[in-house]
Amino acid sequence: MPKTSKEQMEIFFQREFSQMDIILEDFEIDSITIRQKIGENNLRPGGTVSGPTMMSLADCAIYVAILREIGLVALAVTTSLNINFLTKPPAARDLLGTCKLLKLGKSLAIGEVSIFSEGKNDPVAHAVGTYSIPPSN
Repeated sequence: MPKTSKEQMEIFFQREFSQMDIILEDFEIDSITIRQKIGENNLRPGGTVSGPTMMSLADCAIYVAILREIGLVALAVTTSLNINFLTKPPAARDLLGTCKLLKLGKSLAIGEVSIFSEGKNDPVAHAVGTYSIPPSN
């Protein structure tokens, strides 16, 4: 059973990361989905969403998935992130990142994120990231 509800997570993000512009979409049994609204500041020349925007979405999705399971531990941090850009996402659509945790240990967690353009079935990017979880006191 997850330790953190969607509502608790929203309050945490508003308080601790008010600069973030992600929206928590779904908290399924084995995955979470977050939305990145796409605006002019997320685009790169050529009319596509920038790589850093997609990387940020992937990183945040893993963070949300981990905190849902371990509780609101602000100091869990990324130790690695690998992303594969699969196809050019349209500039006029929000991005959705769906994360499934592959491993959740006491000190490390690994998550996998598929990133989709809203309304499309095929992913535009795929990422795998590892987080370090601080020791509980």
